[in-house]
Amino acid sequence: MRVPLVDLRAQYLSLKETIDAAIAHVCETACFIDGDAVHKLESEIAALSGARFGIGVASGTDALVLALRACGIGPGDEVITTPFTFGATSEAIMLVGARPVFVDIDLCTFNIDVARIEQAITPRTRALLPVDLFGQMVDRGQLQELCKRYNLKLIIDAAQAIGAKQRGIRVAETGDATILSFYPTKNLGAFGDGGMVLTNDAEIASTVRMLRVHGQSGYGHYEVIGYTSRLDTLQAAVLLAKLPMLEEWNEARRQHAALYQTFLAGTSVTLPGIEPGNYHVYHQYTIRHPQRDALQAYLQQHGVDSKVFYPQPLHIQPPYASLGYHLGDFPCAERATREVLSIPVVPELTTEQVEYVAECICNFLDSA
Repeated sequence: MRVPLVDLRAQYLSLKETIDAAIAHVCETACFIDGDAVHKLESEIAALSGARFGIGVASGTDALVLALRACGIGPGDEVITTPFTFGATSEAIMLVGARPVFVDIDLCTFNIDVARIEQAITPRTRALLPVDLFGQMVDRGQLQELCKRYNLKLIIDAAQAIGAKQRGIRVAETGDATILSFYPTKNLGAFGDGGMVLTNDAEIASTVRMLRVHGQSGYGHYEVIGYTSRLDTLQAAVLLAKLPMLEEWNEARRQHAALYQTFLAGTSVTLPGIEPGNYHVYHQYTIRHPQRDALQAYLQQHGVDSKVFYPQPLHIQPPYASLGYHLGDFPCAERATREVLSIPVVPELTTEQVEYVAECICNFLDSA
């Protein structure tokens, strides 16, 4: 049996008529930039996520950069974040001239260990930038309490967590700004790059809108140095066509995850933990095992795709050498990179495919 990690073609075919019509409509109207679909998407994603404002931009990475700048983060500032995530998060901090300060993760959830954040705060700390990794929200209550106590901005990287909730709180309901990514493999993916900044702060929203069009407050009126970072109408149209399916797709991911939790319980595989009150949307279903590489090879031999998210922690990689971190500084993140393996969980999978993946893992464990 073949089990893909991602099947974008199957997703497209399931909505082909709707998506093709949406694309054709944009082509017929020829409004490729700042079209109606962009404004409608911004409004609908904001409402879904618990924010007053949504501002579409060219990518999740751009969303991070623009959110940081709109929150006033720049040279000389420190921003606390995680060393175990995709590089865009810390990259964005560096791109605005600030310094990433890493804090180790909770091995159970893979998210930043909120209990360790306070000891990393210095007089130069200006913001927290946690990541809702793999689809599970970081504890918003604790983050807000820290930000209030130390007068910090809270910027959430929710690129992998659209539709997630925590004790009824939606992903962008709290904090100063929250970012999303619409990279094709995300739970809600475009046909190319795309992103969004979500906020309840009118001033931050206005600044992001200005930054995404070269820093203009109106055509030809430049207030600051900005960027070309618009979400184009074609991508917005595709996302709008897919959006009605998001809740169903997320629930399918959760059902697949529940099957894995059942089939793999009691084995030597460490299953992902879920904090009480979290509605996890499983952008990835990530297990841990000390023989990760051998397990991955075995799965590949039996037709099951998997991937290591992430093979190295950020603090020991060349772009961050100037920060002065060393191997051993963040043992949980480092251990995760040696043991994690993400297995198929996309909504297009059948129950039989999920059962087959679990069976292959159990067979490997029996033979190891």
